[in-house]
Amino acid sequence: MTELAEAWSEFCLGLERAGREVLRDAAPDTPLDRAEGFRYLSRLTREMLYSCVDNADPDFPRLHELDLVKIGADNPDNVYLSANIRGDRSYRITGRRGTIAYFSIGSKANRYAKDGTMASTGELNGSELVAEPDGTIEIIASATEQGRNWLPLAPDSTGLVVRQTYLDRSTETPGRWAIERIGGPAEPAELTPEFLARALRRAALSVHGTAATFAQWTELFMARPNELADFGQNMFQRAGGDPEIYYLHGYWTLRPGEAWVIETEVPDCPYWNFQLDNWWMESLEHRRRITVNKHTAVLAGGRLTIVVADRDPGFGNWIDTCGHGSGTALLRWLGAQSHPIPDCRVVALDSLTDKENT
Repeated sequence: MTELAEAWSEFCLGLERAGREVLRDAAPDTPLDRAEGFRYLSRLTREMLYSCVDNADPDFPRLHELDLVKIGADNPDNVYLSANIRGDRSYRITGRRGTIAYFSIGSKANRYAKDGTMASTGELNGSELVAEPDGTIEIIASATEQGRNWLPLAPDSTGLVVRQTYLDRSTETPGRWAIERIGGPAEPAELTPEFLARALRRAALSVHGTAATFAQWTELFMARPNELADFGQNMFQRAGGDPEIYYLHGYWTLRPGEAWVIETEVPDCPYWNFQLDNWWMESLEHRRRITVNKHTAVLAGGRLTIVVADRDPGFGNWIDTCGHGSGTALLRWLGAQSHPIPDCRVVALDSLTDKENT
């Protein structure tokens, strides 16, 4: 058997091993949760094949939108872009900021295939960008310091992650961005069996590593059900989080007729949101009421009340469980000086309906 044939066999076996993550003892075994778990693996496989095979050349990178690939409590308000790079090379990223509420770009050392981390090696956000008179922006990503709009790279940098965050999708437009290597070759190298063998192995390891990492997170959150607690920001930053964001993750579980009520003060900050996710830490269906943010929320006396339930109680900001009895959730405070920890409780859903009608 050739090396490439062996690599293909290893790739298939690696996906089979990744499937065991869906069958973890702690994971829910309802038909919906199981179906979402295996769909999650299919989405990860699609993304990792594209990233490791078709968009892997650091001499000819492309900024790629993560379309319906949901990883680690993806934000429904975000447009995510990613590109593969190398820390010993220099890149030019050009585009326009658009009118979207928040922009950030980070260089990362992606080790999801090895140890579940994606450490930051450089960060730049929209408030730091300087535009040309015509509105265009040029960002230089390199190991050596540049002038304005410099994104640092480190020897172990492997990729770029762009976050573009909406407050109001009906009125805001995201930026358009392109990337090119500075001083690179004129043409891409030809495909070789050696490259493809490495890429297939890396793709399978990335699928398994990503699925395992966030399943382990969920199991950690399960120790404190129906809370939004601070489990330690370092863990979230090591996995690729935005340093401007304070993350409050949690695990929720409800019986029929119950509601999860979340109440908190809201700090002064440019953006915040709450979202509901499944056990695999995928945001739920975006076309349903699974998220609320600074623009869409209704506040009572400056205080936020969220009600997670299978139907709208007519009270607070309702979030739809979308047929789930359990899952994960995330509250983000972006750019805030204080980070309130919400008060959470589980109540009878009818008690909230009665409260609204009194």
